[in-house]
Amino acid sequence: MNTANIFASVIFGSIGFAAFIYGKKQSSFKALVIGIVLMTYPYFIPSTMAVYIIGIVLTLALTVLPS
Repeated sequence: MNTANIFASVIFGSIGFAAFIYGKKQSSFKALVIGIVLMTYPYFIPSTMAVYIIGIVLTLALTVLPS
């Protein structure tokens, strides 16, 4: 695990944690699930570029997809 991968894990983990808390308070299933996925997926993806791409796609899905 290199520095860029750890940085991406922290950034997307923080976004995921905020989405999880928001989804829990607002009873939003979409935000809850995407938040959990954002917090956990970096542990299973070894490629730094893949971590960034998946994180960006999930973050965009959090904002673009309807509830």
